[in-house]
Amino acid sequence: MASVTVRRWVLGTVSLLNLFFVFVSGADFIRFVSFRAIYHNITGETLLCQDSIPWSVALNDTSVLKSLAVDLCLLGLFITQHSLLAWSPVKQALQSALGALNRTAYCFTTALVLQILMRYWQPVTSAPCLWSVRHAPWSTWFPLLCFALHFLCWSIICSILMIFDYPELLGIKQVYYECLGLGDPPCHKSPHGQRLLSHLRHPVFLELGVVLWVLPALSLDRLLFAGTMSTYLALAHSLDKQDLSFLCVQFKSKMQLFVEPQQGSTGTTTNQGNSNQKEN
Repeated sequence: MASVTVRRWVLGTVSLLNLFFVFVSGADFIRFVSFRAIYHNITGETLLCQDSIPWSVALNDTSVLKSLAVDLCLLGLFITQHSLLAWSPVKQALQSALGALNRTAYCFTTALVLQILMRYWQPVTSAPCLWSVRHAPWSTWFPLLCFALHFLCWSIICSILMIFDYPELLGIKQVYYECLGLGDPPCHKSPHGQRLLSHLRHPVFLELGVVLWVLPALSLDRLLFAGTMSTYLALAHSLDKQDLSFLCVQFKSKMQLFVEPQQGSTGTTTNQGNSNQKEN
């Protein structure tokens, strides 16, 4: 009994530490992707690139090529980790070795790789921007507009992740179910739900696309980052008509939950009115 208690305590502690690390990495990633890029333009003066340098000179600059090579390696590291640990043979091996901590390990390594990417990312400042908003009044208003749009997109992303069972995505639910002896959480979902999650684990492609591309200035390293991440997200999804039909059914059932209480309250009001008329 004592060993079971210790094991549960260890699982819970590891899960909570992973949750804290993922939240910190998520906040750093939002700063890296959105606020860092917009902050340089919030006054209308971009510091991310040198428009006076011709492209022919910039693309032959050793420092530019070296920075792009480092950034490409960092992106390759993230894609390798994110894909390799989701590959079925590796996933099954980790499941047999780690058990309920399999998803926790996946999230932890993802957050760790993101920290490495953000820490060693090399901005390309010796090349022109692909676009840059410089003329008044848009030099002031467009960065503020981007800030508001990014804030809205990140809010939608957080809301969608909550709807898609965020505790399970982080591995917390797996540990909780393990401690209660309930098995693996996906086993309790319907076959259609399991099929959907196997095809779509990141339902935020549109919002991330806006965050990656809608900026006051697009530097060469940001083009590499946005293009690589957008391509990876597009290739990672494999939704089909069956998944779409299941999503439509789930959406209608969710909307019905909002409609029924209103109908119920209307019916109750009508019944009360009828009873009052009878009493009068």
